[in-house]
Amino acid sequence: MEIEKMWIKGMDVSFLDEIEQGGGTFHEGPDKVDVLELLQRSGTTSIRLRIWNDPPGGYCNLERTLIMAKRVKELGMHLLLDFHYSDKWADPANQWKPAAWEGLRGTALEQAVYDYTYEVMAVLRAGGALPDMVQIGNEITNGMLWPDAKVDPRAEAGADEEPWARLCGLLKSGASAVQAVDRSVRVMLHIDRGGDPEGSLTFFERMEEQGVPHDVIGLSYYPWWHGPLEQLERNLQDLSLRFGRDIVVVKTAYPWTFRTREGFPLIVENDEALPSAFPVSAEGQQAYLKALTDIIRRTPDGRGLGFYYWEPCWIPSHQVWSVGHANNWSNLTLFDHDGYPLPALYIP
Repeated sequence: MEIEKMWIKGMDVSFLDEIEQGGGTFHEGPDKVDVLELLQRSGTTSIRLRIWNDPPGGYCNLERTLIMAKRVKELGMHLLLDFHYSDKWADPANQWKPAAWEGLRGTALEQAVYDYTYEVMAVLRAGGALPDMVQIGNEITNGMLWPDAKVDPRAEAGADEEPWARLCGLLKSGASAVQAVDRSVRVMLHIDRGGDPEGSLTFFERMEEQGVPHDVIGLSYYPWWHGPLEQLERNLQDLSLRFGRDIVVVKTAYPWTFRTREGFPLIVENDEALPSAFPVSAEGQQAYLKALTDIIRRTPDGRGLGFYYWEPCWIPSHQVWSVGHANNWSNLTLFDHDGYPLPALYIP
């Protein structure tokens, strides 16, 4: 599948394996359905899966990721694999080494990244589930594999370059492993600064200077954390024109309700930080996603490849182990609390 010619309407369903095992179900009309098949019928073209090295509980490890990846590829959908290089969440506030790598430093850590990336890719290829695109790290604005490659994105160029050199060495190792398995797989670098044009430019300028190989720029964008849509549009335009690379908004979401089920708190529980143009309702969520896709499609030279909606299927069916707390995302899904699709799912 040639990604350059395909609009990515993507869904991150990394929790789905656990949700299904815990008894969560999804519906189309009166019938229970395989939600991956429903996503495909709704126009989804790509699925994103995260992988953790050795997570407690076992979900999102290599064994379970292979099972999920096979389901995706059997449906003929494009697959993005998101390496966290951790046993748990990796994001701007958490980039902790997997336990097995705690004592590794320098070239030994780079080799561990290479070997692990190669192993995962080889296993997926052998299982008929080779990803089409791979992220080397997740939201690596502040670096990865702390403390070794923890960086300050606000530091001026020339100030304490050693952490940046360590980060870039690790990224090069991961990218090299992907290319060694199959050179057709596209490599993405992903940061969380969708609404921060200056910060995004600074980060990717460093990647250029250090010669980190990557085909795609990935940005997270949540309006309550990252500012107005106008800032995202400016960022997409600036990055496209500066670097000539394809760009994906690789994480986004919007609330459809403030109603919740008992025992399930909400991470977005009011509209104080939300754009007033999009009321919190099923229709408001749909309007937000339509506005977002319009902005991405306006990226110069057709470089805006599309988006991934983060955890559209994370319905409040049970207490997932993976986050260490109850599901706080149940009003940000693309399915209602009972697993029925919302209108935004059908945005083209």
